[in-house]
Amino acid sequence: MVSDTVLACGYAAMCWWFGTGIILWLDRLPPRSFPWSMGGWSILLLLSFWAVSESMKSVSVSNAYLGFGSVIVMWGWHELAFLTGWLTGSRKIPLQSGVTGFARFKQSLDVIIYHELALIFNFILLWVMQRDQPNHVALCTFALLWCMRVSGKLNLYFGVPRNGAQYLPKHLSYLASYFPTRAMSSWFVFSFGVALAVWVWIISQAQLGLVETSTGWVLLATLLGLGILEHAMMVLPWPIERLWGWALNTKEEAVLDNATLDSK
Repeated sequence: MVSDTVLACGYAAMCWWFGTGIILWLDRLPPRSFPWSMGGWSILLLLSFWAVSESMKSVSVSNAYLGFGSVIVMWGWHELAFLTGWLTGSRKIPLQSGVTGFARFKQSLDVIIYHELALIFNFILLWVMQRDQPNHVALCTFALLWCMRVSGKLNLYFGVPRNGAQYLPKHLSYLASYFPTRAMSSWFVFSFGVALAVWVWIISQAQLGLVETSTGWVLLATLLGLGILEHAMMVLPWPIERLWGWALNTKEEAVLDNATLDSK
């Protein structure tokens, strides 16, 4: 059982690490490569929907891995579509200087609205596919990724010490104006605290033998832990080069100066 748990943890971590890295690498290729990247990943997207459908049909170890891995591929399509600029929002210019309150929120939402709607549509489609099917690993994986994304985006909106704006590709450099660099906000304390508390609680329940630690459960618990790590990287001095240096083009000059990262 211990070896099965370690294997599931390692699989989830590898999917997270390699999936993120390959998207960062593809996004740093010349823009002329983007149609090929999106075309290739769109084929993988279609295959991932088929694989998710198969994984939902029965509860088994293999289907847990299949459902989880397929959703990572599915999620990767959305991330690549956003980072290549293919699916972002109706607004493609920097935040208006001096804007605050609801106007700032609306402009911030406008730059990502199409992408967010695509994610919601994807979730609804998975929800429909899940009907009368016993295996929920794929649906839960997508839901967890979506919750982590919403929390992360809100943290960027309210401001964090390390928003990663320096890693934006040139065609998305305008997004930096929407990411204020500030000390951790009350939202970060709340979101990080809730996620950490939930993770500690579910791990303790497993240690006490109060829940069945199935392969799907381990995959989701590991993914939640990795999401908490990503949030921690917003406030801790841990550059992502240490994890994905192989995927980042370190020769490319930063597209932003420090002034664009300051709070407007």
